[in-house]
Amino acid sequence: MKVAFQTLGCRVNVYDSEAMIEMFKKDGYELVDFTESADVYVINTCTVTNMGDKKSRQYISRAKRTNKDAVVAVVGCYSQVSKEDVMEIPGVDVILGSRNKSDIVFHVNRSRSEKKQIVEVTDKLLLNSKFEDLGVTGYEGKTRAFLKIQDGCNRFCSYCIIPYARGGLSSKNPDSVLKEIRKLAEEGFSEVILSGIHIASYGHDLPEKMDLLDLLEDIESIEGIKRVRIGSIEPMFFRDGRMDRIVKLKKLCPHFHLSLQSGSSETLVRMNRRYTPEDFRDVVEEIRSRLPGASITTDVIVGFPGETEEEFNETLSFLDQVKLTKVHTFKYSPRKGTPAYNMKDQVDGNEKDRRSKLIMAQSDAHEDDFLKGYAGKTCEVLFEEGKDGIHMGFTANYMKVSVRSDENIQGRYLSTKILSVENQMLIGEIAE
Repeated sequence: MKVAFQTLGCRVNVYDSEAMIEMFKKDGYELVDFTESADVYVINTCTVTNMGDKKSRQYISRAKRTNKDAVVAVVGCYSQVSKEDVMEIPGVDVILGSRNKSDIVFHVNRSRSEKKQIVEVTDKLLLNSKFEDLGVTGYEGKTRAFLKIQDGCNRFCSYCIIPYARGGLSSKNPDSVLKEIRKLAEEGFSEVILSGIHIASYGHDLPEKMDLLDLLEDIESIEGIKRVRIGSIEPMFFRDGRMDRIVKLKKLCPHFHLSLQSGSSETLVRMNRRYTPEDFRDVVEEIRSRLPGASITTDVIVGFPGETEEEFNETLSFLDQVKLTKVHTFKYSPRKGTPAYNMKDQVDGNEKDRRSKLIMAQSDAHEDDFLKGYAGKTCEVLFEEGKDGIHMGFTANYMKVSVRSDENIQGRYLSTKILSVENQMLIGEIAE
């Protein structure tokens, strides 16, 4: 029996797919590429944007064209918020919501034997605060491991469908997190990435007093783990004296993806974000002063309803002031069921394109400036892959480095002298 996966959306979906793949393998299935003929096709969906829904439907159709007799399972956010729509798509056999993935093999096998459509989507997801622990870690090559420690969100930003698609806040038991990380260290992994939908809220739902910073401090004592990364995080996490504790963490990588979304205070209010541009700037300045060389990246949404030219220019000016390492730009996509969907003054698509290009061009310039500052410096690089004598790796602050070496240096931490910058990548040589 063969199974094929297609994963759409964020890192959390990647983790879930890896976990489900392991479940199928344990049941005797062989993993094949999604373009190949398989007995089962699993589409792990995303619904953050309308484009995510469109891609999900395209992959469903593609699977049936490849093998009309295959079982097609649609799981995740799209199934959760649009169950009826997915049920009407021809050829869909199994429909599972965001927190119904742990029994996917059972439901797929049941659909195969009973020859009927199976629908398992948890209702009242916002009231579901139980973390669905799939019990498997997703790997990136042989050097980094990806661990989901949190799911769901209670923030209700006005543009975001995530609380309705992923459910209420839920955290993985800290003892389970530490146990899995120790196992990863025993298996030779030296770097772990902690992620979730709203990772800054980790632990807020747990009966014991525990938060993300407590967890990071516990990880410090695990032998074999050299680097710990955290996923996208709210800027206000770094306030209230937390930097005094953060600077003592020797394993936490100085690369932080702080969620901004807009540099205009008026736009942030309409988005229901809980900080101001000034708050964000203060956090950036404190991180840089306490952790010199830290890389700070962010997300920005352009064309949010009511975003005037003046508000957009405020964002552009703000980003020029803080000069982040990289800005990931997204064009606002209306999502039915969110407050922003019915807001007045929706922005024209062509205008969104124009604004997006301006921010991307600015971001590229700032990234080049940041990288050029490392020319001549020596950095420790964890090398992850190599081919034909060219090896790629990352510094602790997540700068990509390329070197030439006839040795197999995959999985090794090596001092590397940075020579130049090419195509937003550092070019270096192994230091003597």
